[in-house]
Amino acid sequence: MANRAFLHTLGCRLNHAETGILAQTLADAGYVLAGRVEDADLCIVNTCTVTREADAKSRKAVRSFIRRNPGAFMVVTGCHAQVRPEAMAAISGVDLVVGNANKLDIASWLPAAPKKISGAPRVIRDPIAPESFRIAPRNAMPPVCRPQIKIQDGCSGHCAFCIVPSARGKSRGRPLDDIAAEARHLAEHGAVEIVVTGLNVGAYACEGKRLVDVLDGIAGIDGVRRVRLGSIELSGIRDELIARMADPRHPLVPFLHIPLQSGSETVLARMGRAYRADEFLAWIERIAARVPDVCLGTDVLVGFPGETEAEFGETCRFLENAPLAYAHVFKYSDREGTPAACMPGKVEAVEINARGERIRALSGAKWTAFMQSFLGRTLDVLFETKENGFWTGYTANYIQVFVESGENHANQLLPVRMERIQDGRMIGCE
Repeated sequence: MANRAFLHTLGCRLNHAETGILAQTLADAGYVLAGRVEDADLCIVNTCTVTREADAKSRKAVRSFIRRNPGAFMVVTGCHAQVRPEAMAAISGVDLVVGNANKLDIASWLPAAPKKISGAPRVIRDPIAPESFRIAPRNAMPPVCRPQIKIQDGCSGHCAFCIVPSARGKSRGRPLDDIAAEARHLAEHGAVEIVVTGLNVGAYACEGKRLVDVLDGIAGIDGVRRVRLGSIELSGIRDELIARMADPRHPLVPFLHIPLQSGSETVLARMGRAYRADEFLAWIERIAARVPDVCLGTDVLVGFPGETEAEFGETCRFLENAPLAYAHVFKYSDREGTPAACMPGKVEAVEINARGERIRALSGAKWTAFMQSFLGRTLDVLFETKENGFWTGYTANYIQVFVESGENHANQLLPVRMERIQDGRMIGCE
């Protein structure tokens, strides 16, 4: 009988993309993917360390899976494993800790039969090389309708609050021919939409190629109907990118997630962000004016050291007035080794929570208004899964749509009329 593997991911799109690579690699090695940890011989937890809460969730997940299946060979990898390998290795029941430099080669570190070990777990944590990288070809396909392609890793920025460069290393890219080969493989096996991801995709640079070269390369592959960008920093956005998004002949969809972090000039300066609030606003207004139906989303970090009520109010007013459809909220927490951890003026946890709720409420209102602006229109929806009699999928600008149908719509791109909003969901009709 084939060995069974269960994989669990915490954190960002890049982590999820890498877990997809691991799943395919394990399938190629003869593993069968298990839907529950209780059925697995091998469990891999891909951790996150972006906040203290992410650290805690990562450790909690590892302990939970060990309790639920103490006989499974337990592997911990990802950013928390890279930054705090000793904390991961100290958890009773962990068999192997693998840092980010070795993550995609996990299969080579596994025993032939994934059996529990006695004694201290093995820790594999090589330095993260600054050079470009390739990803070994896989035969198995990811079990998703919108597979992600990792084109970049690392970040060379110096934001005062961020621990991620310590976990991921400096920015580096993947050669375009390697990216294109994976995209062709995905398209040949039915992928309609491909999501381009990385830690800082706008910083992509490899062998003289830039991000738009990657997008154009994927766009030219037969079968690819949509190309979607993951999160991108403002510094990575250029007019050539906007032009491709505005071009109806280019498959780059009208969607951008651009982290803001704060709408206050003084907070941005303390954070060490490489833009001003008015510069950010000018760019997103330019995008909104040039790209029809574009969905612009952002991240907001509340409770940065020294953030006053007045500065937080500036962020609220920025979000209210900017052409943004939603905002994801993150609560500040000290990360050991970052400049912000030593800054005075720490905001009380109760106030951070209250500010987070205010941003979430504002974001919810903006998202409802964004969806309402499409009522009565017909948009193409790429369907993925069926839930309680409703097929669900996404429009090009990332509105999730639910359609009641007895037909099989899996991985089909179909026109749907936006009928109504019910319980915060867009209900469509074919």
